[in-house]
Amino acid sequence: MDRTTRHSETRYGNRPTMKDVAARAGVGLKTVSRVVNSEPGVTPDTERRVQEAIEALGFRRNDSARVLRKGRTASIGLVLEDLADPFYGPLSRAVEEVARAHGALLINGSSAEDPEREQELVLALCARRVDGLIVIPAGDDHRYLEPEIKAGVATVFVDRPAGRVEADMVLSDSFGGARQGVAHLIAHGHRRIGFIGDQPRIHTATERLRGYHAAMTDAGITVEDTWVSLGPTGPGRVRAAAEAMLGGPAPVTAFFAGNNRVTVTVVRVVAERERPVALVGFDDIELADLLGITVISQDAATVGRTAAEHLFRRLDGADHEPVRVELPTTLIPRGSGERPPA
Repeated sequence: MDRTTRHSETRYGNRPTMKDVAARAGVGLKTVSRVVNSEPGVTPDTERRVQEAIEALGFRRNDSARVLRKGRTASIGLVLEDLADPFYGPLSRAVEEVARAHGALLINGSSAEDPEREQELVLALCARRVDGLIVIPAGDDHRYLEPEIKAGVATVFVDRPAGRVEADMVLSDSFGGARQGVAHLIAHGHRRIGFIGDQPRIHTATERLRGYHAAMTDAGITVEDTWVSLGPTGPGRVRAAAEAMLGGPAPVTAFFAGNNRVTVTVVRVVAERERPVALVGFDDIELADLLGITVISQDAATVGRTAAEHLFRRLDGADHEPVRVELPTTLIPRGSGERPPA
């Protein structure tokens, strides 16, 4: 074998076809198709020869051709905000488990909280003819999806509502959870409570801020402007906001952190202080039980599983009006939210 031949046999993209399998097994193309698609009409000896040829050549079935014939890909798309966010790990895994139980492949990607990237990613998945979509919205206008939904792409929005389209959605009770968390701090004697949250264009951020204000109003506490900070959740911005609230002659005595990324930075800031500062965070974080961090926990796995189950009901033919499911949150006291004011 010369160098040219050896190179051509091993170069990337030179995949074996059913014709190659048929030639190696000494059978017709239709016989290979029957074996590959588990159809009847093939003798055991012939099936054995075909399977041996498939294994020897490393042949894999081309599912793109099946899509053209059947109109279904047995795949769904999941568009997350950030694949690195701990909240989305159990959510994605739960969606994948439901998809697997239905014989479907999960394809996911991250919008990086960019509405344009979200649209680009969603439409790319639609171009690959996924049967359904689960989307954590980055934007607030999803009319670009209307043609896809009308064409039969089942769609469920998660964590945040869809913008300007009618579709199923599965949310956590951000308002109620934040209200409970802040009320918990108030019950332990705090009246000067800082709120640090995500960007105000994000639905969950505004709902958690609304819950904060509701709890403070319930307790007859007037919120000072300097106690509230919304913006990017990077460590620099969050640290600056926390330190500003802890400075001056009348610092806050407690924080309510609007999400897990905010909580992590606030934990670091609080740990550097000699005076104890109480903290309740929205979303659980890794090692929170060992660090004694009180949280409002939303069950990410249940959110993902519920969304996926609704999606597959749609794929199975359910045609009822769009539904909105709001799942409860849970207060988990671990110590940081039970510290009294200094």
